[in-house]
Amino acid sequence: MDECVKDSKLAIDYVLDSCAAIGKTVLHLFETTGRLVHFMLRAIMHVFLPPFFPRLIGKQLIDIGYYSLPVVGMTALFTGMVLALQSYTGFTRFNAEGAIAGVVVLSVTRELAPVLAGLMVAGRIGAAIAAEIGTMRVTEQIDALTTLSVNPFKYLIAPRIIAGVLMLPALVLTGDIIGVFGGYVVSIYSLGFSPGSYLTQTWDVLEKMDVMSGLYKAAVFGLIVSLMGCYHGFNSGRGAQGVGAATTNAVVSASILILIFNYILTQVFFS
Repeated sequence: MDECVKDSKLAIDYVLDSCAAIGKTVLHLFETTGRLVHFMLRAIMHVFLPPFFPRLIGKQLIDIGYYSLPVVGMTALFTGMVLALQSYTGFTRFNAEGAIAGVVVLSVTRELAPVLAGLMVAGRIGAAIAAEIGTMRVTEQIDALTTLSVNPFKYLIAPRIIAGVLMLPALVLTGDIIGVFGGYVVSIYSLGFSPGSYLTQTWDVLEKMDVMSGLYKAAVFGLIVSLMGCYHGFNSGRGAQGVGAATTNAVVSASILILIFNYILTQVFFS
C-alpha cells in the first residue's frame, strides 16, 4: 500500500514539474516576443522621425551594400552554375533540356538569390552589428550617449535599419544578374547550348513579378538582419561571453526568420 502511494506521489510530482517547465518556457517565449516587438516598433518609429544622420546612414549603406557585394556575387555565380549543371543532369532523363534556361532564371530570381543573399548578409553584417553594439553596451558607451541626451535608437539603430532595408534589394538584383550569367556560361560553354536560343528562352519565361517578388523579399530580409543584429547587440550580456552570445544569437535568429518569412512571402506572392 505504501509503495503504491509513493509511486502515485512521484507520478504527480513528475507531471507538476513537467507542467511548470512548459509554463516557464511559454512565458519566456511570450516575454521575448513582447520585448522584440517593442524594440522593433521603437526602431521603426525612429526611422521616420527627425533628426536624421545622413553621414551615419551613408556609412552603413557602404558597409552593408558595397562590402557585401563580393560575397553575394560569388554565391550567386556558383549557385547559377551548379543549378544549370544539376538541371541538365535531371532533365536529360526526360528529354527536357530546353527547360534549363527557364528553371535557372526562375529559381535564381524567385528564391535562391534573395534567400542566399539574406543568409550571407546575416552571417556577415548581422554578426558585425551585434558585436559592435554589444561592445558599446558592455563598455557603457550606450549609457554615455543617453547621458549626453543622444537617443541610441536614433543614433545607432535607425541608420542600420534604413541601410539594411535599402541595400538588400540592390544586392539581390545584382545577384539575379550574376546568377543568371553563371547559368548562361555553363550552358553555353560546357553543355553546348546555343547563346541566342538560351537568351530567348530566358527572356520568354521571365516575368516582372518574378523579379519584384525577390526584391520585396530582400527588403523584408534586410529588416530582419539589421533588426536582429541591433536587438541582440543592444541587449547583450556583460563581458566577452555576453557579446559572443549576442553575435551568435543574432546570426541564428536572423537565419531562421529569413527561412520562415521566405515561405510566408512565397505563399503570399504565388499561392
